[in-house]
Amino acid sequence: MNILVTGAGGQLGNEMQLVAKHSRDSYIFTDVVPPYRQLDITDERAVLEAVKQWRIDCIVNCAAYTDVDRAETDGQLLSERLNALAVDNLAKAMSEREGLLVHISTDYVFGLEPYNTPCQETRQGTPTGVYGRTKLKGEQAILRSGVEHLILRTAWLYSEFGRNFLKTMLRLTKEKEEVRVVFDQCGTPTYALDLARAIFFILDGRLYKGHCGTYNYSNEGVCSWYDFAHAIAQMAGNTECRVLPCHSSEYPSPVKRPSYSVLDKTLIKETFGLEIPHWTESLGKCIDNILKEQHR
Repeated sequence: MNILVTGAGGQLGNEMQLVAKHSRDSYIFTDVVPPYRQLDITDERAVLEAVKQWRIDCIVNCAAYTDVDRAETDGQLLSERLNALAVDNLAKAMSEREGLLVHISTDYVFGLEPYNTPCQETRQGTPTGVYGRTKLKGEQAILRSGVEHLILRTAWLYSEFGRNFLKTMLRLTKEKEEVRVVFDQCGTPTYALDLARAIFFILDGRLYKGHCGTYNYSNEGVCSWYDFAHAIAQMAGNTECRVLPCHSSEYPSPVKRPSYSVLDKTLIKETFGLEIPHWTESLGKCIDNILKEQHR
C-alpha cells in the first residue's frame, strides 16, 4: 500500500516517520518545505495529480493550522484553507481513487455547552472559535465526500518535535522561580508517538476495513493544564520553580477554550483492540527522550 503523509514536518508527522520505518507499506512524506516532497494540499489540482502520480492508496492528513489565538485574527483565512478547504481536496482525491483518508481532528470541535463527562464520538460538535469551527468543517467535508475514512479526534498533543506546551513548560520551569497555569480547563495530554503508533497499528493490520468512521484518541486519564505543568516540572527535576494554579480569566484570550474536553476512547479501544497508556506514563518517556537529547 502506498501511503502519503501530509504535514510531515509537524509533531505527528515526525512521529509517523519513526513508526513507518517498521512498515511493510511504502510511505511518502510531504510538506510545503524541504526536505520533504513538496505538496500544497490547498491546491486541489496538485493533490489530484500527486495522488495519481504516486499511486496513493491512503492519505494520513497530519497537516493543520493549529494556532488557536491567531485563528481568531489574522489567521482566519489560513485556518479555513488548511483545516477545511484542504481536507475537502484530500477527501475528493481519495474518493476518486477509492482509497482511505485518515484525518486528524481535535477536541476543539467541542466546548460551547458545559458538561463534565467524557465526549463520545456521537456528541454534537459545538466549537467556540475559528480553529474548532474550521476543523469541524473539515470533518463534515469528509462525510459529504463519501470517501472511506478514519477521523481521529485527539487533544493536547505534545512530542519531542516542534513547539508545544511540554517544551514551553520545560523551559519556563527551568528558568523561572514561579509559573502560573490555568486549572479550570481539563482534558488529556496526548503523546504524538502514541497516536502515531495507533495509526500504524490500524493501517499495518488493515484493521480499518469495515470500520470506517469517527474515533477519539488521547492518552488515558484526566488533568488540568496546571496538573500537566506540575507533572512536567516534577519529572524534569525543575522542582525549584513554583507551579501555581490560576483562572483562565487571568489570561485573556481572543477565543474561549473548552473548559472540559476529555475524550471517551471506548470505541477505538474496542474496535481495534488498542491499549492506550496513561498520560503520566507517556509524559515521562517523552521527557526522558528530550533530556537525553539535550545532554548528548
